[in-house]
Amino acid sequence: MEQTYYEKKEAGEAAVDLIHNKMVIGLGTGSTVYHTINKLGEKMKDEKLDVTCVSTSSNTTEFAKQLGIKLVALNDVQDIDLTIDGADEIDGDFRAIKGGGGALLFEKIVASSSRKVAIIVDSTKYVDTIGAYPLPVEVLPFGYKYVFERMVREGFQPNLRKMGNDPFITDSGNFILDINVSNIIDKVDTINLEKYINNIPGVIENGLFTNIVDVIYIGKKDGVEVKNREKGD
Repeated sequence: MEQTYYEKKEAGEAAVDLIHNKMVIGLGTGSTVYHTINKLGEKMKDEKLDVTCVSTSSNTTEFAKQLGIKLVALNDVQDIDLTIDGADEIDGDFRAIKGGGGALLFEKIVASSSRKVAIIVDSTKYVDTIGAYPLPVEVLPFGYKYVFERMVREGFQPNLRKMGNDPFITDSGNFILDINVSNIIDKVDTINLEKYINNIPGVIENGLFTNIVDVIYIGKKDGVEVKNREKGD
């Protein structure tokens, strides 16, 4: 646990070096991004850095505001220079599964609006092939049982995410189904799988991030490894 915390902190803080004056930054959600936001707050004070940030969740917004980080809505910026976010899993093909914190919809919109996307993870999250972690799928509460039963029929073994006895509610007011893709992730094209899931009526978005990530910061016990995606991949 202590080692994982150290690796998250190292990766999260290292990615702040990508941030420069006058940039528009997308801030992701989760325990690793917490370290990025904290370090950014320090850098803004120490270097008189002027950056504008777009948040992907209410938790990120609250923490960033505590540090005096300037936040704007996505609709108020033309585009985003850089987004820094975590992942539940990411592999060497720069495919990621995100949404363990429930912010996958806003995270994907912000990442897709960005010129560059950096993913920060500890060493346990960098895997040979994604799929061991359940894939979050955000669904409308209206008719979510249809989506659930459809997922059952197609072998995805869905689970309705809950908080206590009630369904977990995303910031956009939706439910999340966590599904199993471990048996098919290497048998199908990930882009087609992403589209297939999203085409089910009632599905808002899923946590597959394909052809979005540009650089990965991996915290390790001996430092941070940086992997850059080659152009054309």
